[in-house]
Amino acid sequence: MSSDSIRRKIETLGTQISLPTVRKALGVLEGEHASGRRGGAGDVMDVRVYEPGDESRLIDWKTSARQGQPMVVQRERLSTSRVWLLMDVGREMTGVCPSGEQACEVAANALRMFAALSLRRSDDVSIVFGDEAAITRIPFNGGFAQFERTLDKALTREWNHKRNIDALLEYARRIKDRHALIVLATDELAMTEHHIQEFRHIARTHPIVLIDVATLNPFKPLAKGQSAPLDGVTNRRVPAFLRSSASAQQVETHRHYLAAALEQELNRAGSFMIRAGSSEDMFNRFVQLVSVALARTTRNQLGASPELNLGLAGDRR
Repeated sequence: MSSDSIRRKIETLGTQISLPTVRKALGVLEGEHASGRRGGAGDVMDVRVYEPGDESRLIDWKTSARQGQPMVVQRERLSTSRVWLLMDVGREMTGVCPSGEQACEVAANALRMFAALSLRRSDDVSIVFGDEAAITRIPFNGGFAQFERTLDKALTREWNHKRNIDALLEYARRIKDRHALIVLATDELAMTEHHIQEFRHIARTHPIVLIDVATLNPFKPLAKGQSAPLDGVTNRRVPAFLRSSASAQQVETHRHYLAAALEQELNRAGSFMIRAGSSEDMFNRFVQLVSVALARTTRNQLGASPELNLGLAGDRR
């Protein structure tokens, strides 16, 4: 699927889903933490039976007394939210994905998905780029069209600095507003085991979503007529003697291990990770994540919402 097609689907995602559904979808992704981020004084959005793992502060005792069992009441937050979109712009992000796209393209499209819904909810959206040279906040005001122009312009850059994922994580940890949703986009090669601890700290104080872009396995044997990929840092091709099924499998196993460990830590803290190797797959996983989470929250079967059916049906075209 072309980049233009994906971007049209992202724009549709933000315009054709009703505002109440957008609010609830983002609320699901924001999760529930002890910081008191959710549970405003607005209208009642959901009333359901208390389940193990729910925070006790969400129990409405009057409703529970009437029903004869613990009941959780979630109310709409009346204040405008803030969303921080952090993107790794180290030169490693110019690496190729299995789809043939660059990792930075897939990451940028993932951020567009969040921006489409967040701006529909009238959130304050901040864009932050980070590499070893600097952490830069990109000034932005306006709607989704302006967001796209700002992001496209910012991505027209010299990709000549290495990544600094530690600095981006430190930036995220220093965001004072604990009501703010943090979305961090990078590729799977940026993640090491020591970053799991950092994500654990951030997820305890902020809702965070990790966009984990899967890149091409350089050790995978080439198909007939296929050219060897270039290393994103040295611009050299991987030697033929290093490419084998055994080497490729070792790389895949290690990548999946780190991804599973990160996802487990984020899920424990009520946050999420979306991992994909193409913009199309990233879009599908995003819609699926929101749809399943909403269905679980509302106790409906997946597909009960016409608006979410629209997004899922588009994936089969």
